Amino acid sequence: MPSPIPENRYVDLPDGLRIHYNQAGNASRTIVFLHGSGPGASGHSNFKFNYNWLAHHGWRCIVPDLPGYGLSSKPVDKEYALDFFVDTLREFLLELDVTHCILIGNSLGGAIAMKYTLDHPEQVTHLVLMGPGGIEERETYFRMEGIQRMVTDFADGALDREGMRRLLQLLVHDPKHVTDDLLDERVPIVEMQPKEVLSTMRVPNLTERLGEIKVPVLGFWGVNDRFCPATGAAKLLERCPDVEFTLVNRCGHWVMVEHQDMFNHTVLDFLRRRAQ
Repeated sequence: MPSPIPENRYVDLPDGLRIHYNQAGNASRTIVFLHGSGPGASGHSNFKFNYNWLAHHGWRCIVPDLPGYGLSSKPVDKEYALDFFVDTLREFLLELDVTHCILIGNSLGGAIAMKYTLDHPEQVTHLVLMGPGGIEERETYFRMEGIQRMVTDFADGALDREGMRRLLQLLVHDPKHVTDDLLDERVPIVEMQPKEVLSTMRVPNLTERLGEIKVPVLGFWGVNDRFCPATGAAKLLERCPDVEFTLVNRCGHWVMVEHQDMFNHTVLDFLRRRAQ
């Protein structure tokens, strides 16, 4: 059976996990893209409109599938806590001999990017965050319509093709972005995912530590986000020492999908202006 997403490269980690990733470009400067926690997600599915474009403009772009997602290992004996993802990312980058990189993260991927920067500040040169998790208490996220639907439908096994369509329409402001191609990518993946991926997921509130992030930060937030409240943008603006932010009207949780041209050009301009 053909893979629902482009199958590119794998790396085997010391702890037995096998991580799948896509790569574009061979430049010395590396961008690592970190996707969110939505059922059926993968690196390619989240960033297919972005990573090849940035690679064309001079970066090596690495797009892993997080453990539990895409074509990567999906263990049932792990707790999918934030540190598990951070530690896996650390081992993954060591295997690829990536010592310095830019991290781009959406949702859970944004929380991973922030925690990785806090834990390994010498390795991260810039952060790009889109509607990141990890800056509210768990109870706040579980009041969001999208989170409630995601957790309930995944636990109930309700994410067949039409169930997935309904869930993904909550991720965007304009439902035209929920295409048949997107469903073709995500539905087969969700069928392989164990319930532990979401039932054991724990992401602490990192708000009090945002001031420790010293690298330049570029942020985006859709004002119609139904997964991570857009009020989180103010926390980043108030606490991060060096941050630029764009709030996007008529946009949900996927700025990089709904406004891909604006996102790509803004990221490119930021990286060129703030080159170290």
